[in-house]
Amino acid sequence: MKDVYERLLAATNLRSSDAGIAVAVEYEPLGGQGEPLFPPTVTSQGSRTAGYLIGPRYVEGERVETVVLDQRQSQANRCETALLNAVRAGAAFIPHVELRAEAEGVPVRISNLEAPHRSRDAYFRDATDAAGTRFDDTEAGRALRDARAGNYGSYLRLVPTDLAYGVWDSHRKRRIQVKIPRAYTSEMMGMAPLLGVRAAGRVDQLNLAGDTVEVTDTGWTPAASGKPKKGAKTARMSELGHGMIPPTEGIGGVSVKAVQRHATLSFAQIATLRFGDVDEEFTAAGRALVAAIALLGDRLAFAAPALHLRSGCDLVMVAETIEWVQRGHGGQRGAEPLEISTEQALELFGIAVERARATGLQWADEPLAVQPNPSLQEAIRKSFLIAGIGEVEGE
Repeated sequence: MKDVYERLLAATNLRSSDAGIAVAVEYEPLGGQGEPLFPPTVTSQGSRTAGYLIGPRYVEGERVETVVLDQRQSQANRCETALLNAVRAGAAFIPHVELRAEAEGVPVRISNLEAPHRSRDAYFRDATDAAGTRFDDTEAGRALRDARAGNYGSYLRLVPTDLAYGVWDSHRKRRIQVKIPRAYTSEMMGMAPLLGVRAAGRVDQLNLAGDTVEVTDTGWTPAASGKPKKGAKTARMSELGHGMIPPTEGIGGVSVKAVQRHATLSFAQIATLRFGDVDEEFTAAGRALVAAIALLGDRLAFAAPALHLRSGCDLVMVAETIEWVQRGHGGQRGAEPLEISTEQALELFGIAVERARATGLQWADEPLAVQPNPSLQEAIRKSFLIAGIGEVEGE
């Protein structure tokens, strides 16, 4: 992998004809072509009804109707989860911030690889160090908070995955906020979707009556004389998980001609990253390290022969192409194949870490641990408590 690293080093610093890396993958449903798949459901702003993200795109120059099977944010999250699993398994270590708490005897761990806004999430804004100092007021917290374009050295040192997947410090009111675009992008689409329908209902073995009952914070009681008290909170028995629900028609997935995943790693974006008052050797090695992290995340998350997106959406890989995308000639972009397995990506990552450390990068060997402040701790504790009953939601 040393030759791949040298090529990556040159490309991420715009010293070669390589513009990026592209991954193209074809899948089929695990049960066979045409089997219904269930995309993520979204709520239409106009009708407030559930549906799928369907729209036209150009595929090989032809207009094709497509359905989103997994969005860019979700694909990045899958890479981050895979990287975190590798860290916890001891296969590699990537510096990260980790919130550590306990609630009702249950240990709670949230890292920037899991939090919705990564290292800039409210979980870390509302955290402290072991001495009780607000995280944003600690040396590490200030460094992340005050980072600017031209000096993302603290991100490379403390939370380098944020540089690969992008981050926006929208939880802090500052006129100038940290906002780093993603360098890695991936998305999964289904081609020419046919919408299905399904009926959903509930069968109650005892056929309990679907009467209206009075609901309290701790449970429910049948309404006296069959009518709820004035001002009482009420619900139908079926809403609380009892009684019969007649089958009703709902969205039932899609059948598609093909399933495709397209991912890119932009060297142009990585080349914009600078890490402060450091020499060019440090800068170059830091950029190559970010690219190696993104490649490792892709291989850990997607190199397996099968992929589970969600219930009703299991896929098997049928073809995969990874290429160096190059400057074009004669109206056609250039491309060269890149063969890289998960094991090779781990080796490449190891080389990139070693080279970056040799230029002076401080690379931690354990997470930066923080703890919730009292208000956040109480909110976490309450989330583990059972407080009455809830209404049944559709599956």
